[in-house]
Amino acid sequence: MIIDWGVSERAFAGAAHSGDQYLVEPFPQGVLVVVVDGLGHGPEAFVAAHRATEVAAQHAGEPVDDILRRCHDALKGTRGAVMSVAALRSDEGRMAWLGVGNVEGALFRTTPGGIRAERQALLPRPGVVGYRISALHVAVLPIVPGDTVIFATDGIASAFLEDPPLHLSPQQLADDTLVRFGRATDDALALALCYRGAAP
Repeated sequence: MIIDWGVSERAFAGAAHSGDQYLVEPFPQGVLVVVVDGLGHGPEAFVAAHRATEVAAQHAGEPVDDILRRCHDALKGTRGAVMSVAALRSDEGRMAWLGVGNVEGALFRTTPGGIRAERQALLPRPGVVGYRISALHVAVLPIVPGDTVIFATDGIASAFLEDPPLHLSPQQLADDTLVRFGRATDDALALALCYRGAAP
């Protein structure tokens, strides 16, 4: 796989299932990463989020805006969800991503000298997948080995973006994000990945 990644998640207290779900799905020369937050929490939130990841998995490799539209159609009649979708391609050295609602994400770029300090945040569109979405705008960004991406649902406080400990492994980074910034009042999920490029 062209990325190393880790995820850390926690359901709302007392809930059997989390409404925050994720997908990491390889496709030829790339990988699709999806983080979904079903509205609210509990079984109905889980159903909406799980359906979105199922649909996205079936269409990995397609343009990310087409994937999100497919999820929108599939989630009609459910509680709905907010989500972010990213496709990283090693053959093109780029990442295409977009979001609807408040699943936050940021790319931390490798800079000369190996310090990952430059941050570019995902700018999601307003709306609810399965209910109403506005025009989708896909951002396409160059990526190089060593770049790190972090996604988090709104069960994680936005302060996680300010100074993440990027020296950690992706799994350690996801765990740290949940422990330090997770809210007890909602489901919470953090996913971190480090792009390593194509295998030699």
